[in-house]
Amino acid sequence: MARKHLLGGLPCHGCCLAALAGSGFWQAPRPRLYNKSVAHLAPWVRSMPVQMKLSRIVINESSEHQCIYLREAEGSRSFPIVIGIFEATSIDRRVKRLTSPRPLTHDLIVSVADNLGAELQSVLISELKEGTYYARLRLKRDGELVEVDARPSDAIAVAVTCDPPLPIYVNEEVLDEALRP
Repeated sequence: MARKHLLGGLPCHGCCLAALAGSGFWQAPRPRLYNKSVAHLAPWVRSMPVQMKLSRIVINESSEHQCIYLREAEGSRSFPIVIGIFEATSIDRRVKRLTSPRPLTHDLIVSVADNLGAELQSVLISELKEGTYYARLRLKRDGELVEVDARPSDAIAVAVTCDPPLPIYVNEEVLDEALRP
């Protein structure tokens, strides 16, 4: 089943921007802001999502803290997110398409969503507060966009569990803060 991004549930400026751009909200053009502050921009531009790709998984078995790197899909910006060993291992197994004889937690989440008639849409890393990232797993159910609070590591693990993998987005303001020295 193909995933489609819906405009329903988005702020009004998203709908207007999509109409002006002549394409879906996620493909709308946005200013390129390489390592520059977005504070001077309108609030709706600061919170616009930037599509990212999982570019690297660093697993150090002698440490409880692991790292994943997200890289801008159409650009050069990237940043790390520190996660736990279990989440890193789960993400790594999914990226490598390794199977398990029984469903793992992230398989369960995908299965529950599917069995409840929801379609997983995307992951949005929405906030960065005091060094902690916050994410939302976005689903469509009965034509309505539903956002579920999640840790970024779990949301990304769900994203790579799906076939094809879900798109991962980061709000521009979060990316700006993550790249701030």
